[in-house]
Amino acid sequence: MAVQLENDLFIKACFCRETERTPVWLMRQAGRYLPEYRNTRSRAGSFLDLAKSPDFATEVTLQPIDRFGLDAAVLFSDILTIPDAMGLGLSFENGDGPRFANPLASEREVNQLRVADMEQLHYVFDAVRSIAKALTSNGKQQVPLIGFSGSPWTLACYMIEGSGSRDFAVAKKMLYERPDLLQKILDINVCSVSQYLQLQIDSGAQAVMSFDTWGGLLTTEDYLKYSLEPMSCIIREIRADSKNNDIPIIVFTKGSGLWLRNIAQAGAEVLGIDWTISLSRAREEIDQAFDKRIAIQGNLDPSILLSNQKEIEKRVQQCFEDLSSVALKEGNPLDGHIFNLGHGISQLTPPENVATLVAMVRQYSAALRTIKV
Repeated sequence: MAVQLENDLFIKACFCRETERTPVWLMRQAGRYLPEYRNTRSRAGSFLDLAKSPDFATEVTLQPIDRFGLDAAVLFSDILTIPDAMGLGLSFENGDGPRFANPLASEREVNQLRVADMEQLHYVFDAVRSIAKALTSNGKQQVPLIGFSGSPWTLACYMIEGSGSRDFAVAKKMLYERPDLLQKILDINVCSVSQYLQLQIDSGAQAVMSFDTWGGLLTTEDYLKYSLEPMSCIIREIRADSKNNDIPIIVFTKGSGLWLRNIAQAGAEVLGIDWTISLSRAREEIDQAFDKRIAIQGNLDPSILLSNQKEIEKRVQQCFEDLSSVALKEGNPLDGHIFNLGHGISQLTPPENVATLVAMVRQYSAALRTIKV
């Protein structure tokens, strides 16, 4: 049975339905920029202790909802939980980011790789259930809950490299020299991510998102084959079960402006975009490629939130004026848009700037809808 939502603006926008204003949530909205998050993190101990505790994960997921009144909650977790459940041994070193004790450094390791053990990820599904319950009062859930995963290619980058990188040269070397090994990793990741997202849906997520942070490193040919096609496979797998028809799927590739027409064919309801392409151009590109209207999500540069409130207000206004300039055959170009950043929020962001952003999104998006565009 579908969950009743007090605020369903996000879900409506995902399916390009008419809304009175534009919904807003932020990638990494629960994070180190919030003092309450830092307090919870100190009580938890390490980042993994925080992420693997359903109680702590629930607490930090709700913090930006309570503070800013955002239109969707997003599961607090990490994209690298899947390779950790494959036995790669995830850890987070202070100042150095994620590391794997057992990266896929040779053909032998790749041949030993198996689909992630979902039992080892029970804490994620427990957290989804706990968050959904905490959001619910008097039979209604306050806002939708978004589940997520890293894309197969982005996961493979870390699994092969063994840590974060600016260019993931080791992963790209495998792509060029041993594409058969890379394809084996991607096939296993597709199976793992499909199961992982389905179990998040079964546990109470009302939408799911694929984060393809590193797809933009690839050539067009390689992006289509090694990044987009695996994500398309996951979408087809989720859509194979008719009970998921009301679950919107969001695909986000950082640096995807060149490939929007291709991504529009993947089957997702929502395309996330970064700040390197305007909202109006993204809307036009997608509409020209596909008969069915597809929602877009984005796309403010997160660094703008490090500036002053006057600049934030100006940039938000520019975003909406740009999108509202698109000429559609029917409907309002502001509908089918979810306001977000073009990537994750910086830990240096003043919380008061986020409050300004949210207030401006609500104000401008509502005001523009009263004007015939």
